[in-house]
Amino acid sequence: MPTDYDMGIIRKRVADNGYKTDGFPGLKFKAYLVSEASESGNLYNAYAPLYVWNEADGMNKFVFEGYYDNILGSFGWQQIQIGVPLYLDLAENFSKSNYVVEAAGRISENKTLTQTTFMDAGDFAIGEQLGKCLIYNPDKWGYSQFTFYKEKPEIAQDAPVTVYEILHISQ
Repeated sequence: MPTDYDMGIIRKRVADNGYKTDGFPGLKFKAYLVSEASESGNLYNAYAPLYVWNEADGMNKFVFEGYYDNILGSFGWQQIQIGVPLYLDLAENFSKSNYVVEAAGRISENKTLTQTTFMDAGDFAIGEQLGKCLIYNPDKWGYSQFTFYKEKPEIAQDAPVTVYEILHISQ
């Protein structure tokens, strides 16, 4: 989103509608993520909802049975980035998360993937972690590792991560 986009619009949208995905069939969780250009040196505004599905049927219902139409109506045609969870480790109090730190990277071409290493966002942030997940995309050989926090973590200077505020978590 442009740096001059009024992120209050997104905040109001989530405040008014975030609950609508609470208990959605097949959804493990949806975290409504935002970052703002005016905060912590972020270079741009972003609205980046993160969905983790228990099953494909839930996502198919969301996309093709009219629920995604709300996004199309508000933001136009969007590319849905798809990933496969490699691991998901959520604390019992995960729903109290207010921030998430994302470390994104590429999976290098190799003769074997058994020794693949991934950057861990938690290595660049100091704070009590409430969960972690790593999602990869074998079509593009990219990945994102997310670490969740209740309090805004302290981030190492020049860390290659993005910090998002979580406006709502649906489970």
